[in-house]
Amino acid sequence: MTKKILIVDDHLVVRNGVGMVLEKQFEDVSISNAENFFEAVVLLKNIPFDLVILDINIPGGKSTEMINSIREIQPEIKILVFSAHEEEQYALKYISSGANGYLNKLCSEEKMMFAISSIFESGTYASPELVSKLLEIQTGKKNINPLEALSKRELQIVELLINGNGNLEISNQLNLHMSTVSTYKARVFEKLKINNLVELINLCKSFEN
Repeated sequence: MTKKILIVDDHLVVRNGVGMVLEKQFEDVSISNAENFFEAVVLLKNIPFDLVILDINIPGGKSTEMINSIREIQPEIKILVFSAHEEEQYALKYISSGANGYLNKLCSEEKMMFAISSIFESGTYASPELVSKLLEIQTGKKNINPLEALSKRELQIVELLINGNGNLEISNQLNLHMSTVSTYKARVFEKLKINNLVELINLCKSFEN
């Protein structure tokens, strides 16, 4: 199925660069561009998009109000805020307003691809740092089990990994492509701030009841 993506940014270089990453990431993708929020609204009213990649400093746009405006037109659309502003200063504001993810423009191509894939696969993207902040706000606790930040599928992957299953076994048991298993594994490691299986096992043991 073709993924329809709208890139909203007033810089041609950014639109072209993001477009190249999308074409590399997805085999079947339809990309539309808007250089201001007025153009974006017109496109949104006429084309059903799966994802909008949105700069927050664009002509015609007004901070978090853009998130509400987009959702009024297409309630189910995924929104990835793509901004030059630091995540620690702005991400919570936009996530709380309904964005599915926040990504800094200085990120690597690999991180951009990871973020976009995460949004399509799980509906959200957040860096480990942002996940921690969100959990602290929601629970009022600082020493919280980081495994609670994982999705149901990610927890399945964790359980299979700590039980000695490799990517091939996990692929067969969950009926997933090997590449998808690798993506989930990388996401789990990033969210938990670990680098290998040994650290994962130790982390799980430390939070056992």
